[in-house]
Amino acid sequence: MVMKQVFGRPETLCDGATHYCGGCGHGVAHRLVAEALDHFGLHDKAVGVAPAGCSVMLYDYFDVDTIESAHGRALAVATGMKRANPSLFVFTYQGDGDLASIGMCETIHTANRGEKITVVFINNAVYGMTGGQMAPTTLPGQKTTTTPLGRSTATEGAPIKMAELMAGFDGVAYSERVAVYDARHVLRARKAIYRAFESQIHQAGMGFVEVLSPCVTNLKMSPEKAQAWVAEEMCAAFPLGLFKDTLSQYEKENAPAVEGSDAHAS
Repeated sequence: MVMKQVFGRPETLCDGATHYCGGCGHGVAHRLVAEALDHFGLHDKAVGVAPAGCSVMLYDYFDVDTIESAHGRALAVATGMKRANPSLFVFTYQGDGDLASIGMCETIHTANRGEKITVVFINNAVYGMTGGQMAPTTLPGQKTTTTPLGRSTATEGAPIKMAELMAGFDGVAYSERVAVYDARHVLRARKAIYRAFESQIHQAGMGFVEVLSPCVTNLKMSPEKAQAWVAEEMCAAFPLGLFKDTLSQYEKENAPAVEGSDAHAS
């Protein structure tokens, strides 16, 4: 009987030890991005942009060119890379403090311009690496180092729903929110990341995927409890779902002609 390999490490994902905390969702998200890079054959033309935060060591995990940006400036750097060489496939990998707080200006204007890049946004509701401070996505009542009594919407406002916000820009072709707390949702997250890659491949506009992920260290929970917290608390505050997909129209308009169809009848 010949054994067939059905699962293995993506070629674009480097073989090395991880620095992420046990139970963190970054490892799963990294694998999904690497699978997408392999699937679309982007190894030789991809450039990843990573800002300060847990994603800062992206170059240790992906066997593609990477560049570090200042905190919050990943999308500005990505814009420069893509405009200087439009043949590149440019993606950013950002956290909530970076994309939705320090870099919110870059996020909004990059989306509004419709830059042809792909954004993978990891939302773990806290500044994960820099001290556990409140992020724009911190949940009401959630305790952080800067909200020791819990986030108050009266004084700190409500969590920002980035996937919905991004869907409102004409320049964004695809926006979806997914999670990685169990196998079924990991598979859904893979589909979303592939779809966001396609938005750039087809030059349709920006592709945006928000990934809900646990930060076990700052939640001060076991991995099991942190995953349950994402499923029960985060998904209630940030509903999973597809918020925009204009690729379908693009694909319809560019589909191969079917002989004898009404649309092409003489």
